[in-house]
Amino acid sequence: MLNIRPLLFILGVFLSTLTVFMFVPLGFALFYNEETAGAFMISSLVCGTCASACMHQGHNRNLKLNIRDMFLLTSLTWFIVSLFAAMPFTLYHGINYTDAFFETMSGITTTGSTVLSGLDTMDHSILVWRSLLQWMGGIGFIVMAVAVLPFLNVGGMRLFRTESSEWGEKAIPRTQNLAKQLFYIYIVLTVLCGLAYHLAGMNWFQAINHAMTTLSTGGYSTSDSSMAAFSPQAHWVGTIFMAAGGLPLLLFVQSISQRSMRVWQDQQVKGFIIFISLVSCTLALWLWHGHQMSIADALRLASFNVVSVVTTTGYGLTDYTAWGALANVAFLFLMFVGSCSGSTSGGIKIFRFQIALSIMKEQLKQQFHPNGVFRERYNGRVINEDIVRSLVTFILLFLLVIVLLSIILVSTGLDPTTSFSGAITAVTNVGPGLGNVIGPAGNFSTLPDVAKWALAIGMLLGRLEILTVAVLFHPSFWKY
Repeated sequence: MLNIRPLLFILGVFLSTLTVFMFVPLGFALFYNEETAGAFMISSLVCGTCASACMHQGHNRNLKLNIRDMFLLTSLTWFIVSLFAAMPFTLYHGINYTDAFFETMSGITTTGSTVLSGLDTMDHSILVWRSLLQWMGGIGFIVMAVAVLPFLNVGGMRLFRTESSEWGEKAIPRTQNLAKQLFYIYIVLTVLCGLAYHLAGMNWFQAINHAMTTLSTGGYSTSDSSMAAFSPQAHWVGTIFMAAGGLPLLLFVQSISQRSMRVWQDQQVKGFIIFISLVSCTLALWLWHGHQMSIADALRLASFNVVSVVTTTGYGLTDYTAWGALANVAFLFLMFVGSCSGSTSGGIKIFRFQIALSIMKEQLKQQFHPNGVFRERYNGRVINEDIVRSLVTFILLFLLVIVLLSIILVSTGLDPTTSFSGAITAVTNVGPGLGNVIGPAGNFSTLPDVAKWALAIGMLLGRLEILTVAVLFHPSFWKY
């Protein structure tokens, strides 16, 4: 049976947190005397009132959640928070609710697709709110990936199960302590990123905003030109901190507590670093040889764009679709990859590809030795049938959602390239798609409203690893 009162209380806590964050752009609006001050005042008042009502109705000393509650809470929280977080946009002049919700969902899922233009002259408060949404979404997903998804056994995530993934009474204090540690590391990395951006030539406002959207691998910028508006040094800062955002944040916590940086001993991190290095160097050679570009510029452009897409950040620097057929095919594949589990990125994730290769290797051994017993391991843990089944289900649903979303987009009158790449970029949380409409140099503002709502739902499905939402549509979930 669903526990409605605890669900209401926790939802109220999230909405109250959202209310507090709304005071930040409100402060900017008041400081710069912007018209958006009224929009943030009204939004914070409505959000705060609803938060108080939820917490009052749901208050209960015995806060116990079962696995069904966790599935519902995870999906419900992200959707309802997005509904409220869209209010400042829709109260801002010239933005209808469809565009407001799309922009919000894109922000809070750290996708980075946008319907807004004129960013260079836009109100400071709106730019800060976009960046804050991505920053909040980034830390929210990290905590979920470390504490919740392994507990729910979503898409093979049980491999990363820790004490924080055990939702018993004794484990909850450990989970809270881990969440605090992750939050502190997240803040420190954000500050370091902001300082590095400032040293690379950005003013403080630009540096703070880009620090929040870089580490969260979100990709929102304060300029319509995105990162192309800034120096080559800023591009390298972005590359480094996007890669940091693609690493498991738990790894930083463990390294500090154990006073030992054992990055190379983690199979997932090792695979991620090798992968982005090889692809970046390959594309850099392609640019240097075929586009008469210096090796330094080729390496900078290739590294930035590869890391941006693999970590699902989606910053725009150059229109890589103009690099030729090899680059187009490469970036289409890179949209699927994603980086590490427990990071702020979306996508399929590196570990799932590594497990798939291990399973393939095991199957080949079995062909040569039919009576042999082979047990593949990943980071020292046995890959059992439960993990394989969960992983295969995830990938099949992942591809199915992309196909269905592509069909919906095509039916709205969009061309196949826009529809297919739009579906991929939404579900993988990358940001820009391919083609002239939603490519790196394009924008999602011209899409029909139906397409925007479909893409917004696709972003949510991708962010929550598909299965977390899909289970809600199974009839047995609602049987008491």
